This record gives sequence, structure tokens and C-alpha cells, in this order.
Amino acid sequence: MEIGLVPSSNSMMKSTSLGGANPSLITRQTLITQETRTDPKSETDPVLDTDHALRLSMSLSNNRIDPCTASRTPLLPVSIPHSVEVEDVGVGDGTTLAISTTVLSREKSHHNCDPNVLFIDLLRDKISSHTRNCSHSGSVQSSPKLLAQILSTLISSNLPTPQNVFPNSRDLPLFYEPVSRIVKDDFLKGNSAHLGGEVYIYLINLGPQSHPYAYSYGGDGGGDSSSPSFTRCLGSVWTGKERYIWIDLAAGPVNYGPALSGDGVLPRGEFHPLAAVHGPPKSEKVVLADLASLIWSAYQVLLVPSLRIPVTLEKTLVVQFIHVYGSEEKDLRGLNWDNIERTFMDEAHDGGLLLKDQTLRFRTYHVNYNVCPVCSFAISRATNSYTSRFFFQNYTLIVSEYLDSKRLHQTLQESDDELKRAAGILDQEEDFGRVIPVYVFDLDYNRHLMLDRYHQSVAFKDMVIAVRTRSSQTVSDYNCNGRHVITQTRELERPIVGSILQSTWGVSPTHLVWSSRHNSTMVDYTWSVGQTPFGPFSETSSLSFVQRDAARRNVLLTTLNYTITSAIEVLESISAHGGDRHLLKQGQHVVFVERWNLLKYKLDKAVSALSHSDFEMASYFIRSSDHDLFAIHALIYQASQELEATFTCFKDPPFPWASVAMLSFGFVAFFYVYARRDRIFRSKRKQF
Repeated sequence: MEIGLVPSSNSMMKSTSLGGANPSLITRQTLITQETRTDPKSETDPVLDTDHALRLSMSLSNNRIDPCTASRTPLLPVSIPHSVEVEDVGVGDGTTLAISTTVLSREKSHHNCDPNVLFIDLLRDKISSHTRNCSHSGSVQSSPKLLAQILSTLISSNLPTPQNVFPNSRDLPLFYEPVSRIVKDDFLKGNSAHLGGEVYIYLINLGPQSHPYAYSYGGDGGGDSSSPSFTRCLGSVWTGKERYIWIDLAAGPVNYGPALSGDGVLPRGEFHPLAAVHGPPKSEKVVLADLASLIWSAYQVLLVPSLRIPVTLEKTLVVQFIHVYGSEEKDLRGLNWDNIERTFMDEAHDGGLLLKDQTLRFRTYHVNYNVCPVCSFAISRATNSYTSRFFFQNYTLIVSEYLDSKRLHQTLQESDDELKRAAGILDQEEDFGRVIPVYVFDLDYNRHLMLDRYHQSVAFKDMVIAVRTRSSQTVSDYNCNGRHVITQTRELERPIVGSILQSTWGVSPTHLVWSSRHNSTMVDYTWSVGQTPFGPFSETSSLSFVQRDAARRNVLLTTLNYTITSAIEVLESISAHGGDRHLLKQGQHVVFVERWNLLKYKLDKAVSALSHSDFEMASYFIRSSDHDLFAIHALIYQASQELEATFTCFKDPPFPWASVAMLSFGFVAFFYVYARRDRIFRSKRKQF
């Protein structure tokens, strides 16, 4: 099933087809093909070396630009299609296509196609919100062979005995890896090329088993998974490093989310779409509605996640680990810098996170908290307290402390130079590119001290702040498997990985999504289990395709947004000067139309490449469009400097004799009536 953001009739995707009859498009295609071979990084402007006949043909397709509509029609709306293939593994038969398509259509129209793919609440006042149009088409495919393989694998894996079930949980923990391996093999076998960039969602329904089960993601599925000191949350979904997601509808129903109340609570029992096949028998339309809702949720959160912050394209990214330790000896258990660095470098070497000419570096520094006055001042200034009520034999108020992340961030910003001197950081490193400092406060305190009461690490657009104390565990306000989640406060590797993703690449957590209908960020923990470095329910620090694609997509979307905004500003400037015909001379106008057509063509190709997840080609076209945009800016500036101010003199209007005569006559008549008012308006009095 293809679920896409499809362009409207005048959108950019329509112009990417050569059509065979338009010579200007063929000419542009020839020029771009030559440029990709000779200059793959688009460091030079190819138009400067193009002969006159070729440049003239590129300016014939559009000789007139309407300044009143040009800022809206050629560049907006920006529509980036995304394709989703839904693999029906034992869920239903081919007759479900019509109903599922109808339900999905209603689901998408109900959400009104939120324009949140590019921008969320942090950016809504800074970045233009380009509109999009939605459409969908496709099919549901059945894979009985894959279903047989999964069933045989589950039977051979032997479900654990009921004695190994988690406390307060009725589900047996089944390790996810065998199912994931078979799904991955099917995905790679059937989609070896991956040219379209489609994402495959496998809906699996294995039918009833001997005992209810759910998937375990930590370790090998055994070990200390049932220990009350460690929380191993069970789930029924998995996102792979390749572009596939599988959802086992027969597993569970699982239960995880806030313990009592709050945003993101998952309904218990069969009321969540993940439990569509559980509970009392439901009609086919109800089941399909739940499945459509589940696919739409995955589409919003995983396939087109919201952009956390704007991230510009930098060739060099430097992550500085600044370890502020308070004990006599540095205890790096739970804070292995090599593991954090390896997580990102492995992804970079596998072609994820970074574009081709980008580099990622890591630096480590250590600062003794006891000899760093700025560090102790920052902690003391950010320390706040709160009270909690607990019922033992009677209600008791307990005072606890926490760190205000915003105040700590402000103090670190103000003391940036002193912290660099204390850590021995050279100023020359900032010349390499974008630098993200990661401040880790490893305090020698025996009490709990977390950021904003709940977080081990908090991401800002210019830094990451993490904190831990000597206390090793705390009970969080979340639950799974029927009990509270135990947070290992000494383990900082996974929270730091998630925060670096947010600060460096603007990757949004898998439990947050921007909703234009609510005009705020919504919380949904449905996809916070499995392979994700975000949220309290997952244990893995590895990245899936969701984070790998979002990191590169966010950089390109930010750059594309800046390019379109700058082009709109140029059109508004032309409109302010009376239009292109009035501002530009004949020779300048030919060059302008040539450059404008090239700019639109390259942006069309960039959007097409983004829709196919071809990030390298999209990066090339966006960079190449900067040459045309710069040439247009220079041309408009030069033409505006050549404008001459003129004054048109006019004669004074003739004296209005007729108006003056009429006004004079009116005044004379008024005074005449006023002077003779007694005689004109006299009344007869009664005579006595």
C-alpha cells in the first residue's frame, strides 16, 4: 500500500518528467548530467562554462514571470511523496483492500495531512510552513510462505515455561531476534535494489499460541530479565536498520506508558490498535480501522518524523565530551565514551547519519569538579526542590532536589570561556565546523539529582547536559509488564546517544510528534520499545532506519527551506520594483529566466530525490541550486543599482471658480435669512 504526500497539479514533482517534447527540459537534463559527472559536489557553477546556444534554449520555456503569483505558484506547495508497502502476513485476504483503503483515506483526511514533516513547535515562528497535499493508493500483499517460516521458527525456539514469566505479567518473554531475522531476509530478498526508498510494514498475525507471549529486546531474552531490580519491557514491534517495520498483532496485548496519568497513556487491554485482534470478536471494519490507525501512526512518527531544530549543512561535526567528575577517581562504568563514539561511527561508516562529504569527530576532556568553581556555581544555581506526598501509615511530605536544565544551560552559556580553559579546550577546534559540547556532571552525591525531575540527559540546540550521582537506581513514573520502570541512573550511554541525535541532527524522539490540529507536541509511546535510543522503555542504544534517515533528511530539509525562502524574498523584491520586465533590461531578463528555470528544475529534482530517500542526489541538487540563486541575487542587485529616480512635474489645477461662486452664494443666502429671521419666521400672537 502506497501512502504518500503527493504533489498537486502545479506542484514541483510534475515538472521532473522530461516529457520528450520540451527541448528546454532535455537541455537542462543534459547540463545536469554533465555536471554530476565532472563536479559531484557541485562546487562550481556549470552555467558559466555553457555555450550561448545551450543557455538560450534554457530561457525559452518561460519568458514572463508574474511577480504577483510567482512567489506562490512555482515554489509552493512543496510536496515530498513517501511510499509505504504493507505486507499482510496472515492478517486477512485480498478482499480487505477496498475497506482498508477507504478507512485509511478517512484517517488521513481526518488528520488533514499535518504539515509537520518539516517543522514543529520550536520552529513554527521561524520557518515558513509550506503546505502539502495528500493522496494514497496501493495494495495489501499476502506472504503465506513467510508466515510458515515464522511459525516454524517460533515453534523451534520453544516458548519459555510459565514459571519464567515477568512478575505481574501474563505474557511469556520471547526473544525478538529470530522473527526479525526472517523478516529481514524476506525484505532483502524481495527488495534487493531498494531504488524506490519504500518502507515496508509487516503486519503479522501468528494466531493463538499455547500461552500469551510478547517480545523481549534486552540481552538474549533470559538472564536477569525477571529480576525486580531491572526492568525489561516487552513489546510487539521492531524497526530494523533497513527500511522495514514488523508488528506482531498476536503478541500481547502489551502494557507500557505513564503509570497513572499523563500524556501518552496507552489504553489497557484491547482498546489500543496494537491489540486489534485481541479481546471479543470484532467486525472486519473495526479491525481494519484499528490497523489503518496503526499504520498512520507509524507513518507520522517513524517515516516522516518531525524536525526537532533547524540543522544547517556543515562539512565537519565535532562532539566534545566534557566529563566533570566529583570523586577522587573517575568511574566510567555506565559512561563508556568509546561505546558512545562507536555507536555513531559505525552508523557513519555504514552510510547512515552523514552525507558523503561530511566528517564526524569526537573529543574527550575531563574536569575535576572540586577545582572548578564555575562547575560548582552552575550546579548550585540550578538546584531546586519539590515536595511529594507519600502514604505510609499516614501522609508524609518528602522534599527532593532536582536540577533546572534551562538555568543550568544559561549558566554554562555565560561561563563558556572559563569552562573551556578549565577543560583545556583549544579555540581552534571551533574552526573545524559545528561543535556540540556534551557536559556530563558526575557528582559525588548520595542522593538522587536529575534534570527537571525526570531526565538523565537533556538536549539543547547548542549543547547536551547530562547528570548522574552515586545513587544507582530510582523508581520512575512509568510502568510496563504491570510494574513500575526502574531507572538505572548510573547508566548514561543511551540517554546521551539520544540527546546527541537531537542536538546535532535535529532528530525527534520516537514518542513526540507535532500536531497542527492541536498546535502543540503530542506524546505517544506506542513506538518507544525496540530499537530506539529514546524513551524509558527501550534498552538499546543502536539506531534504526528511522534515526539514520531522519538525520540526513533534516539537514536537507533545512537547507531546502532556506533556499525556497531566499527565492521568495527575491521575487518579492522584484515585485516591489515593478516586476521583472520593468526592473531588468532585455539581456538581463534572458539571463534571469534562464537561471530561474534552472533553479526550479533543480528544486524539483531535489524533492524527487528526497521522496526516494536518495539523500546524496538531493544534496547535490540543493547545493547546485545555490549557484543559480546567488546569480539571481547578484542580477537583481545589479539591476536595482542601475535604476534612476525620475520626477514627473505637473501643472497646478485651475482655480475652481464655479465651486467658489456656489459657496459664496450659499453664505449670502444664509446671512440674508438670518438677518430677516423675525420677519420671515414671525408668528401671530393672540391679541388681548
